[in-house]
Amino acid sequence: MNQIDTLQTEERRYPPPPEFAAQANARADIYGRDFDELWRTEAGRLDWLEPWHTLYEWEAPYAKWYVGGKLNVCFNCVDRHVEAGLGSRVAYHWEGEPGDAETITYADLQRRVVRFANALRELGVRKGTPVAIYMGMVPDLPVAMLACTRLGAPHTVVFGGFSADSLSSRMNDMGCEVLVTQDEAWRRGTTVPLKRTADEAMAVAAGVRACLVVRRTGGEVPMTDGRDRWLDELDVADDPESCPCEPMDAEDLLFLMYTSGTTAKPKGIVHTTAGYLVAVATTHDYIFDLKADRDVYWCAADIGWITGHSYIVYGPLANATTSVIYEGTPDFPDKERWWAIVERYGVSILYAAPTAIRAHMKWGPEHAGKHRLSSLRLLGSVGEPINPEAWVWYHEHIGGGRCPIVDTWWQTETGMIMITPLPGVTTLKPGSGTQPFPGVDAAVYDESGNEVGPGGGGYLVLRRPWPAMTRGIYGDPERFQQTYWSRYPGIYFAGDGARIDEDGDFWLLGRVDDVMNVSGHRISTIEVESALVDHPAVAEAAVCGRNDALTGQAIVAFVTLKGGHEGSVEMLEELRNHVAEVIGPIAKPANVLFTPELPKTRSGKIMRRLLRDVAENRPLGDTTTLADPTVVEEIRERSTAGGPDE
Repeated sequence: MNQIDTLQTEERRYPPPPEFAAQANARADIYGRDFDELWRTEAGRLDWLEPWHTLYEWEAPYAKWYVGGKLNVCFNCVDRHVEAGLGSRVAYHWEGEPGDAETITYADLQRRVVRFANALRELGVRKGTPVAIYMGMVPDLPVAMLACTRLGAPHTVVFGGFSADSLSSRMNDMGCEVLVTQDEAWRRGTTVPLKRTADEAMAVAAGVRACLVVRRTGGEVPMTDGRDRWLDELDVADDPESCPCEPMDAEDLLFLMYTSGTTAKPKGIVHTTAGYLVAVATTHDYIFDLKADRDVYWCAADIGWITGHSYIVYGPLANATTSVIYEGTPDFPDKERWWAIVERYGVSILYAAPTAIRAHMKWGPEHAGKHRLSSLRLLGSVGEPINPEAWVWYHEHIGGGRCPIVDTWWQTETGMIMITPLPGVTTLKPGSGTQPFPGVDAAVYDESGNEVGPGGGGYLVLRRPWPAMTRGIYGDPERFQQTYWSRYPGIYFAGDGARIDEDGDFWLLGRVDDVMNVSGHRISTIEVESALVDHPAVAEAAVCGRNDALTGQAIVAFVTLKGGHEGSVEMLEELRNHVAEVIGPIAKPANVLFTPELPKTRSGKIMRRLLRDVAENRPLGDTTTLADPTVVEEIRERSTAGGPDE
């Protein structure tokens, strides 16, 4: 990918509000800190059982951080806060979908984690025992994770929406011996049969010898004698002295997080102990400007993804944060649900995905307008590039025009946020991730490995190690080398495109396979999508390319309109012309398909791969991760039925 030929310009600027800057955790001089000094100092956030002697060792593609050090993650996330007199501080406000609610202090959390860890010990879990966790967004999910870390047992959390095949493949790859699940989960007022799905998975995961089951709905589920145990029926202690924290080496395996592969089995991304915990605690503190004694922080992701691991569980708890966990969806039982939660708990920091923001934008600001959102002081975005108009809507209607927005870029593989504004320091630009986090050496390269200067686009790379970086793909070093390190030897290739503007700020362009070649012009899908969402009638858009005999590729746009607007030939032409005005005539979509919904994963990402299948009239690829698999079939039917999109 050479320079992206069609670049939108963004003239709007949002300098840091002076009153915010005056109290911000980050100061401008943080960017001048020496790399080694930065990460040496930040390691002091944690309590170490044995001090480390070497900051890092680096021989691409493998790094070790805080070499020689020993610590325990659970102790740093729970026990030390209780010992410091913070036992009465709220760790989590939990909101269940049917209206259940629970407030859990750090002292409560410690007792629950100890009890859970002792239950796992009853099932034979010891240091090094691989454990799978397959649960919904209930308090016992982070409790189970922390219990594993207390014992030194590495875990893999499998998102509760995944199929039995997805669960079994991950358990088999990691060699899991124990599975933690729950009877059922709630979703949109109905139950999801997690234990029954887990039974299907265990039938083909021969290494799983025990299953610990948490009650959530109270529904009847099958239990296999000798293998399955109810958590609440085990008579185990909750006294911390009954289950001391296991000392762990800095590089001991903490967890595997599986990411989907397009042509192969999911990749087990390896994250280890000390570097990861230092990095997520540090980034959480600076990027979200955390005031742990008074902030209420809500990362509206699922713990089953890396965002939930880093910025719902490990980073926030290491910083003694009060967080919100929500079991349900943004629009059940109504479209005010999120804003009622913000009002009820006085949420001050909200971190959400662009897809959720665009959904609220589609539903209209009147739902947020019914609730007091004055407690909010900082907003965040995560998951994919955010369209400038969605950014501005978020800023104005949710943040009241007063809240800085941290638009963050990072990956499962990076473990921590890598490109982000620092609130109180950075002048914001809607749609731009702005600058690499201090100490992160990010750049944009062309096809030949030359660095692209301001105004240019190309491949996003990382040129220096960082503490939370993955230590590999579990059991597959060759795939790790080929996937991330083969394009530019010794340099991490993220798989994303980016450009750098004249100010040196980064603009993320999505996956490199989401760049279209139209008559020799390379056009980013995210920029065409942003141009479409810029139109006042458009709520959401996804764009892909299809083969075209004349132009090489033609642009196909899938558009969801806001309420009150109808798809028509006139609207089609209006949108095509609007894109031409914003970007240029070369970026006009050849086809526009109006659809009520876009195909999304359960974590909220738009599945552009499936839209490419529709555009090319190919058989659909894997749809198991979709929140609603019927959406893509409906889009396929619309695409073959004809109408205003022809």
